[in-house]
Amino acid sequence: MPQQLEIYQSLWAMEQRIPGQAELPTNTHLKTIADAGYHGACVDPNVAEIPESLALAPYFEDLGLKCMVNAFPHSEDSLEPLLDMAATLKATQVNIIAQVMPRSPEAAVPIVEGWLDLAKQYPFPVLMETHRNSTLNDLFYTLDVLEKVPQLRLCADLSHFVVDRELSLPLSAVDAQYFDDIIQRSDSFQGRISSNQQVQIAIEFEQHAPWVAQYLKWWEDGFRAWSERSDSNDTMRFLVELGPPPYAITNEHQRELSDRWSEGLLIRQWVQSLWQKAISK
Repeated sequence: MPQQLEIYQSLWAMEQRIPGQAELPTNTHLKTIADAGYHGACVDPNVAEIPESLALAPYFEDLGLKCMVNAFPHSEDSLEPLLDMAATLKATQVNIIAQVMPRSPEAAVPIVEGWLDLAKQYPFPVLMETHRNSTLNDLFYTLDVLEKVPQLRLCADLSHFVVDRELSLPLSAVDAQYFDDIIQRSDSFQGRISSNQQVQIAIEFEQHAPWVAQYLKWWEDGFRAWSERSDSNDTMRFLVELGPPPYAITNEHQRELSDRWSEGLLIRQWVQSLWQKAISK
């Protein structure tokens, strides 16, 4: 079987957060995701939210949706129950966004190595996500951890590091190399586009076109690098994750400036095209 691409939609990103309006039930969001043709949906629990996520299992099953998990452990020992939950949900992948943040990369090494050893007990890949306010909070720290833990693989949400570095376009040779180092260690990608000042921008606004082009290049490069080093029957997973306010910018009436659902479908279309380009070369 040839290499496959699966595209997931974030459940968190289905929230609207419109003042005075109740959110739709999660099972309604799952049906919308399934009807739109996504391969699966992603849940984002911490340990306290495990029962809420487990309650979604029948909906995933009935709708034929696969499950991805963004796990938020708040301590070294709270990853295991989240991985157990992911196994019950038959998750295809877990991305760790840990609220465990040692000041030095050296102090992070035994924690990360312990999590990777634990992950070997489970049937799905366990990656660490590049994410602010988490273990891999910033670009330079992450590069240091990667150097010290060569077996660590990433889920790349590059938007956080673009904001972290206030990155300028066009990229300098040094910055381009830093981001390529991240891409070479990434086995999954997430679909949010930022500028160097805003973590999530409206992707069809003309002023944002240079950033859209940069992210599309990163994703294509990432797909190609993954394809070249992966087995012929492996699966690349991409998560569309356009977050609700305050990730999404709002006007004075607390209404978003763009349609995130439509933007997510457009990102999916772009990613499908980039995937075909990447694997055909």
